[in-house]
This record gives sequence, C-alpha cells and structure tokens, in this order.
Amino acid sequence: MELIQDTSRLPLEYMKGVPLIKYFAEALGPLQSFQAQPDDLLISTYPKSGTTWVSQILDMIYQGGDLEKCNRAPIYIRVPFLEANDPGDPSGMEILKDTPAPRLIKSHLPLALLPQTLLDQKVKVVYVARNPKDVAVSYYHFHRMEKTHPEPGTWDSFLEKFMAGEVSYGSWYQHVQEWWELSHTHPVLYLFYEDMKENPKREIRKILEFVGRSLPEETVDLMVQHTSFKEMKKNPMANYTTVPQEFMDHSISPFMRKGGCRPARGFGAGGSSGWSLPIGTRGLPWDETPALLPAFLLQE
Repeated sequence: MELIQDTSRLPLEYMKGVPLIKYFAEALGPLQSFQAQPDDLLISTYPKSGTTWVSQILDMIYQGGDLEKCNRAPIYIRVPFLEANDPGDPSGMEILKDTPAPRLIKSHLPLALLPQTLLDQKVKVVYVARNPKDVAVSYYHFHRMEKTHPEPGTWDSFLEKFMAGEVSYGSWYQHVQEWWELSHTHPVLYLFYEDMKENPKREIRKILEFVGRSLPEETVDLMVQHTSFKEMKKNPMANYTTVPQEFMDHSISPFMRKGGCRPARGFGAGGSSGWSLPIGTRGLPWDETPALLPAFLLQE
C-alpha cells in the first residue's frame, strides 16, 4: 500500500439518502458497470456484525479447509470489499477483476445502493445480523481507530447518530429489515451473530448446505477452531493489522476488539438512555435484554 496525503476524518456524503464515507460514495458511479457472475457469493452485513468472521469461514470452505491457502493473503484480498475505494490502494472492483471464480464478495451496502447485477444474477447471499447494542458499541470504537470515518465524538452523541441512521451506511433497522424481506424472494441465508457464537459448528453446517459443499467432520472441527475470535484476533491475515496506520490505528482500538455478545449492558450506564424502549423479541437471540428492534423481528 502506498503512503498518501492526509485523508482522515472527512464528512459523510449522502447517496440516495444513505450516508457513506467520501471514498465509498465516490465508488458508486464505477460500481454501476460491475458485472456479477452467477457463481459469485455475496457476504452482506451492516458494519460490525461479524463480516470478517463469516468471510474467514467461507474462504476456508472454498479452500477445502486448507490453512496454508487461507493464509495466502489478507482477508480483504481473499474476500474483496465491493465498495472499497481508498486512495492509494486498488479498489474493490479492481481486486475483483483479478479474483478467480468462484468469487467471495463483501459489502455493507443497503439494497438501494447495491449493483442491480447482483440481484439480476440471483447471486447467493450470506447475511449476518447482530444485536444493535453490540453493533453500536463496536462501531463506536471502529470510528475511533478508522481514520476515513468522521470523529465519533462522545459515546452518547455517537449513539444518537447511530439510532437516527446518521452514520456510514445509514440505519441499522432498515438494513436488517430489507435484507430479511429480500430473503423471501432471493437466495439469502440469514444468520444471527449470536447463533454463531452459541454454536459455530451448527452455523458452519448451515453455510455448507447453503453453498452446496461438504467437508469431513474433522475439517469442520478445524474450521471452528481456526475461525474462533481468539485465533482470528492474532492472525495478521484476518485482523487487519496489515492495513497502514494512516487508515487504521490499532493503538487506539484494535479492529478485532472483543467479539462478544451484549457488551453494551454496562457501557455508558447512567448516561445513555437510548436503549430504554422495552421491546420483547419473542425468542430471538436478543431476547435477554430490551432492544430497539424493527417490527419484522418481533413477528412469530
């Protein structure tokens, strides 16, 4: 990666009503010429919802559990980030042009900004949703260390922006809802981060079935171990420590911070009343604590 001029902390730009960091907004024009292939697989999440985790799992599946092949390059090269467009680096589209089929593609784009070709080609999608409390906390710390994003300010002010959809990629609520609705008409495997934490082997088997692949039991066990948070946090091919400090300052907060469930219980206690709306979740992975959930997640 080349060293570049200071590009940090620029304001968000709005595209079709969705806020994005400047460089990703600038990628949307060129993305209109992107051509999906029928055997592509899209990994879609709202940010900080397990994207890197499921990317590592899927790459390991595609490599037949071969650890050496999984360490051939950083995760952002093995699973190109569709809308990535950081100055001085190849864009996501450029990396994808050199990626052999079948390709794994990562994106956080909401449906309004997603290239239509991915839907027209009926590209399979693995979507992961995560408790919004945990997303907000993780996204706050990500903003602190990732310098192409605006300064997050205080936790309380960031939480207000998050709940209003005034952070990059917009509303968590709209994102998880529209992808859920799409799953009724498009090949989408809709996973929950909390289910992956509770029983990763079970969820890996779901992914294997969805992509039409099978692996020996011992290989699946190896995948569970190799894609654990503990292992990925210390793996430079997965933890983003190969990204220059000009973009990500891991001394402020590591890219892979805790990887837990519901750490927001005690975060900002007494000062953040934004989580005070008690909405039951009827057995969903988030039912132990009140959460601000869209109505579709409350339906049985």
